[in-house]
Amino acid sequence: MALPALAAVRAALPESQIAIAAIAGVAPVFEEETPAALDEVLTIRDRGGEVQLLTAGKFDAALLLTNSFRSAWTARRAGIPERWGFAANLRSALLTRAVSRPRERVHQSAYYAALVRGLEFDVVESVPRISIRGETARRADAILAKQGVTAATRLVGFAPGAAYGHAKRWPPPRVAQVIARVSMERHAVCVLVGAAGDRDAGREIESALPPDVAVVNLMGRTDLRQLAGVLARCSAFVSNDSGAMHLAAAVGVPVTAIFGPTDERVTSPLGSHDVLVHQVFCRPCMLRDCPIDHRCMKGITVDAVFDAVSARLAADARPDTR
Repeated sequence: MALPALAAVRAALPESQIAIAAIAGVAPVFEEETPAALDEVLTIRDRGGEVQLLTAGKFDAALLLTNSFRSAWTARRAGIPERWGFAANLRSALLTRAVSRPRERVHQSAYYAALVRGLEFDVVESVPRISIRGETARRADAILAKQGVTAATRLVGFAPGAAYGHAKRWPPPRVAQVIARVSMERHAVCVLVGAAGDRDAGREIESALPPDVAVVNLMGRTDLRQLAGVLARCSAFVSNDSGAMHLAAAVGVPVTAIFGPTDERVTSPLGSHDVLVHQVFCRPCMLRDCPIDHRCMKGITVDAVFDAVSARLAADARPDTR
């Protein structure tokens, strides 16, 4: 969601050397092609080594997308003379250029854009875009080929997990019902993606499928770049509010996004996508586990999700064949 803001910085500073420092779980995304055209990706493998990593870079300025006091303190300890960010969490004294935060609730991507606009950079991009490199596409094709998926196979991706907590997960038996219908009625192969921690949800889905419906389960079996390559192969994607949802949207796949306890106004996928919610009095609660009956997610029907996916498949020009 920070890519449009980063693209604005690159456009304003075309001759500058721009690096991004990101934790290992995120950094690989920036190794694909993006409008930001970063020169270097620094992977923060251990929080204790941040200062040393940034000091070695001898940077002239740091744009702090996070609001934490720690990030500003780290940049100062690394000897970076210019430190830019939002005035938040008592860190203004550590910043050389402090920008006031938006007063109203805005999408997270717009929040980042407000920061760089406050630094007098012109933001043109509004939708995050990632182009998959050839090497990434080949690695994705290789893992799919091991599952009998050919280049002609029409894929629909599903991300049934959510690292934030169980409250963000649409019930796995309902995911299984959509997979069965997509497979039998739309003749597409469905692929499950997610982290190793999502495997329990994957097993529950597989157990609920009819005997004659198969699914390709890649949960916990791809790294982040390989996941991006697999997502780029999909004609449609179904996801809870998750990182995979944003990654699928960025690589250009139409997403059916299922939102329950979290706020779609802040973290919905950007672009032309279907965002499904069931409005109840208690949402968005932002809780990791529902203390009552999970009505916000249970109110989203199998028909609603299947119909959204079907419409996207009907609009897709690729052949409807295995």
